[in-house]
Amino acid sequence: MIQKQEPGTKLPHEMLIRRTDGWQLINLSELYRYRDLLWFLTWKNIKVLYAQSVIGIGWAVLQPLLSMLVFTIVFGMFAKMESDGVPYALFSFCALVPWAYFSNSLLETGNSLVAQADMLSKVYFPRLVLPLSAILAKLVDLGIALVVLAGMMLWYQRTPNLGIVVLPLLVVIMMMTAGGLGMILTSLAIQYRDVKHAMNFLVQLLMYAAPVVYPASFVPAWLQPYYALNPMVCVIEGFRSALLGTREMPWSWIASGLVTSMLLFTMGLLHFRKQERIFADVA
Repeated sequence: MIQKQEPGTKLPHEMLIRRTDGWQLINLSELYRYRDLLWFLTWKNIKVLYAQSVIGIGWAVLQPLLSMLVFTIVFGMFAKMESDGVPYALFSFCALVPWAYFSNSLLETGNSLVAQADMLSKVYFPRLVLPLSAILAKLVDLGIALVVLAGMMLWYQRTPNLGIVVLPLLVVIMMMTAGGLGMILTSLAIQYRDVKHAMNFLVQLLMYAAPVVYPASFVPAWLQPYYALNPMVCVIEGFRSALLGTREMPWSWIASGLVTSMLLFTMGLLHFRKQERIFADVA
């Protein structure tokens, strides 16, 4: 027997979708309802990265290791770059571990909408799930690289100090910075596809704006307060302070980096939500 639906009534499973207008931040309740999709896409990003790969998870280690080798030869041996009393190989690798996470997360987040363009026009879901899943998936690579870094510290007989408790905060700063910039880039890339090609060049430039191959002390003292507005400066110097003891924990830089990363993440959310309503039309 088929029950007749009265005019104006809604089915129990019916959901009304309204277009978002203006500047809006994250809708936490909606994102929570789609948490299963977030974890599914995160796991998918992890599996796709290593599927049919000969080296497998070794790619998470190979990139910073090869970069460390090149930097050690060019900057450590030839240029005689200072390394705060630490062997240059360990000095550079300690910076390359967080930098690899940041750069790869930024690239994956910036390409997240273009890579999943087919989904945007076929089914509704919070579009924010796509860049968030890219950021979360790269945490696996970060964990693997940290294990290798721990092995190098044992080899060079370096032990971490109490500053290690600050590392989770530094990881959060990295995630917010990559997420904020990535959401701006991905909302532009879905409309202007040449943005995708510019992102690789942008990441290369950003690396030299952070103390990856050189110590932060290399920067003139009068310029350091402005230099520390780059969140990756406090992250890298914080990693080196906690794990290698190269300096005191740069609390003032961490405060500046935290504020900047929060601003970037908020701006990214606002811009992403502003442009969200046109994603399906231009995908």
